[in-house]
Amino acid sequence: MSGILLRARYGVPLGRTDQGTFDMDTGTPATGDFGALLHGLRKRAGLSQEELAHSAGVSVRALSYMERGHSRGPQRRTVQALAAALGQDAAGARELERAASLGRPRRVSVRHAPPPAVVQDAAPPTGGPDLLPRAPRGFHGRAAELVALSRAAEGEAPVCLVVGPAGVGKTALVLHWAHHRRADFPDGQLYADLRGFGGTGEPALVEVLREFLPALGVPHDRIPESANGAAALFRSLAADRRLLVVLDNARDSEQVRPLLPGGRHCVTVVTSRHRLPGLIVTDTARSVAVDVLGPEDATMLLAEVLGVERVREEPEAALRLAELCDGLPLALRVAAARLAGRPAWSLGAMAAELSDETRRLSLLDVEDTGVRAALRVTLQQLPREVSRQFAHLGRHPGTHVDRFAAAALAGTDPAAAEASLERLAVAHLVTETAPGRWTMHDLVRLYARSLEGGPEALRRVLDHYIATGIAAVAAAEPGNEDCFPLPADYLPPAVVREFDDRSAAVAWYAVERDDLTQAVAAAHAAGLHDRTWRIALTMWPLIVWRVRDGWAPLLETALEAARAGGDRYGESRVLNVLGWVLTEEGRIPEALTHLEDASTLASRAGDAVAEANALVVLGVAQAALGSLGEAARGCERAVELAREAGDRTIERLAMQHLARHWADAGKWRQALDTATEALAFDDRADTADVPRILLLMVRGEALLGLGDEAGGIGQLDLAAREAESSGYDDGAVRALGALLRASADGGLRARYDAAVARLMTRT
Repeated sequence: MSGILLRARYGVPLGRTDQGTFDMDTGTPATGDFGALLHGLRKRAGLSQEELAHSAGVSVRALSYMERGHSRGPQRRTVQALAAALGQDAAGARELERAASLGRPRRVSVRHAPPPAVVQDAAPPTGGPDLLPRAPRGFHGRAAELVALSRAAEGEAPVCLVVGPAGVGKTALVLHWAHHRRADFPDGQLYADLRGFGGTGEPALVEVLREFLPALGVPHDRIPESANGAAALFRSLAADRRLLVVLDNARDSEQVRPLLPGGRHCVTVVTSRHRLPGLIVTDTARSVAVDVLGPEDATMLLAEVLGVERVREEPEAALRLAELCDGLPLALRVAAARLAGRPAWSLGAMAAELSDETRRLSLLDVEDTGVRAALRVTLQQLPREVSRQFAHLGRHPGTHVDRFAAAALAGTDPAAAEASLERLAVAHLVTETAPGRWTMHDLVRLYARSLEGGPEALRRVLDHYIATGIAAVAAAEPGNEDCFPLPADYLPPAVVREFDDRSAAVAWYAVERDDLTQAVAAAHAAGLHDRTWRIALTMWPLIVWRVRDGWAPLLETALEAARAGGDRYGESRVLNVLGWVLTEEGRIPEALTHLEDASTLASRAGDAVAEANALVVLGVAQAALGSLGEAARGCERAVELAREAGDRTIERLAMQHLARHWADAGKWRQALDTATEALAFDDRADTADVPRILLLMVRGEALLGLGDEAGGIGQLDLAAREAESSGYDDGAVRALGALLRASADGGLRARYDAAVARLMTRT
């Protein structure tokens, strides 16, 4: 399309005119051929600045500068992208390129250029300096992070913090972004590696400025000798320029501040393994977090190095490799490099080798590059007490720690442990997944385990779980006997977590369940049998509330440990809980065997409380087989044993089950009297514990059986509401089910369905 046709079709003047200036807010074109032409073409195409910028791959700010005539003629590739986004044909693209070329400065021969008379006359090399390293090869993904970085770079003199763990690809992300955003920074791109996490030492401030200032046109002999003078000169030269300054691998905020350009149109991007909160406070820095890659992007990175076909031939092995490398780009590249050097190797073979945790980190090292080297340097930057805490975290058997567990591991107090965890989080060695709970990526955890954490760390954290479990039981089921005596060589933690009420204990059980289970497994593997069964038994309130959640394997491990340690007391207690769980799972023959053994062991030991407990649970199994009379007789004997031992809690529990057996047998009066007696002698109306809820249910059913409909419905409704409020979903389902059989209240069905849904979806 010729220039004449462009003028006729779009009404865009190609020569210099006086048609007005471009207003920043209104978007009217400024004087200037390229800006006016671009503005007219965009308006004719019906595109907003945001739409054209997105299609052409430039920023809205850069496009705005172009249209306002504040930008020098953009580079050829930017013009081509704009022409394509505007739907221009070849002639139209040439015309747009011609207009852009008129605004590009001509190179002046250095041979004939007069030397600057004073430093203030310094000018950047024609076209703007470019100190950026080459663009990274094989870059893939990171769409969300690139968008976040672009957003962080908007505004006046922004400082962008790109932060993340070692080896995650922060520098690659920033360089990829910077190379694709050159048009935004026509006055140049500066780069410095601050080596905050390297073994070669950090560059002095003046050393960095002696690279920046000549790039901005300052002769070497005119650079101030002092760091402060050089920094001041840098700021003055940057004041009216549109520069990108990349400060890579910064150790802390203090290292960065003297290098901030300060110009209104300058953008500074800082990468660091630390969060640098100081820059956020003093310079309103905007943070862009970079984490490990997802499975799809991780496999694509492998494909960039190994070739698409090789990865496509073994998709499952590629995904497994990505998983074993923890999605960490550095680890993925090392693994890919090993495979690239061995074309005959399959991805599956490499995955099999990496599956060995004892070798994984060594296999992810190549020469002086690898995961261990990167983590080692990060750790060296931290205070000794923080590094020590990190090494002790490697002895934790689970995946999450709180400040109490961390303190137990390191043999310190929770306040000191929390301070260290926060420093480790700033260094991206741990991640705070919820308030007060931290975890590590898998490769970081393996590295921590390779460090010296002390021989007593595991025992200390196991004893922490025992102490905390006992405190949780006391809060969740007040009035019950202690779970067990403590081990002979028990190591008490400096501070034991306190629970204000039942809900606090329930919340702790909910979040710690997996870690408690892993603690049981770790204790068993280490031969600490006395810890194994004790930690399992501290979970009994959770087992009661969620009895059908597959507890048998955990309790079988605890039983094996109690027997291995020759602890008859522990064996009897574990058999009792295991027998009850098996009964609830419908495995009655197995349950009967365990429960009879539990009763026998307790009787031989003269442990009346344990025997009463076993008889109560044995009655549950007998009732499941239809032997209600036998079950009732066992519970009556349990009541006698509890009274002899003076244990009101077990007495109440035995009466609760006795009342249940009477009700199931249709003996309503006996059921009502027994339940009423149990509630009366230990009435805790302000505490919605499980036995009380179950006694209220029996009372309700008995009253209904005796013809008192209003009284029965009232008791069942009270039981249901207490179960719902305490999170006892199994009890809520039972009580609401009984209510539905007795009442036509329309709201009951919704409450019942909600309780069933909670019961089915919990883990």
